[in-house]
Amino acid sequence: MTGLATPDRVLAVGAHPDDIEFGCGGTLARWARDGATVIMAIVTDGSKGSWDGGRDQVELVADRKAEQEQAAAVLGARAVVMLDHLDGELWHSPELRTQLCRLIRTHRPNVLLTHDPWRPYELHPDHRVTGWAVTDGLISARDPLFEPDMGIPPHRPEHLLLWKAAEPDHWEDISSTWATKIEALLCHASQGETTMDAADQGGTRRDEFEERMRLHAKKLGTPAGLPLAESFKKLKP
Repeated sequence: MTGLATPDRVLAVGAHPDDIEFGCGGTLARWARDGATVIMAIVTDGSKGSWDGGRDQVELVADRKAEQEQAAAVLGARAVVMLDHLDGELWHSPELRTQLCRLIRTHRPNVLLTHDPWRPYELHPDHRVTGWAVTDGLISARDPLFEPDMGIPPHRPEHLLLWKAAEPDHWEDISSTWATKIEALLCHASQGETTMDAADQGGTRRDEFEERMRLHAKKLGTPAGLPLAESFKKLKP
């Protein structure tokens, strides 16, 4: 199945700065362009996002927050919410589930997007925990007998979209916002060494990164007959 109608309100939740851009940046950019209110929430502080053992983590956190704000502006997001849990040490606790329930009830998205927690062989624990916490928080947000003292009415999103899905069954065309997705990713200059193959250096390294991303988006879109796409598992909450 391809292409939701542009929603009024969207909430995307990623474990780290840049996760959302990789997973659904093109989709968010198109929806924002077409009038959706897009909120991006980042669960951890990104403090371990470097392969340099001597990197000052306080400076790294500040850099990654600034980069996330820049990327969100490129995508057209209305706001970024930083939950500031410790990178690499995220636990699926009742407190985290309640925090995400509150986030969903507060922003009341028509469409909620996050990591696929059922994806086999997902190495990063923060990705796994974020996916589970968001899906569990969604149930709490949806049902009125959960969190009765929160003081915020329940909310049921119309759709839950999971990126990097184990079994994708939904595709969004990102042909018109491809350049925007790449521009947003390149805001994350601190991740040039870790996730972007030194694309932040420009020149041929940027060209190689963009071509690799283009080939991936083309591969994702092939089952749906789309030239460039992001793919998801779509669930009905």
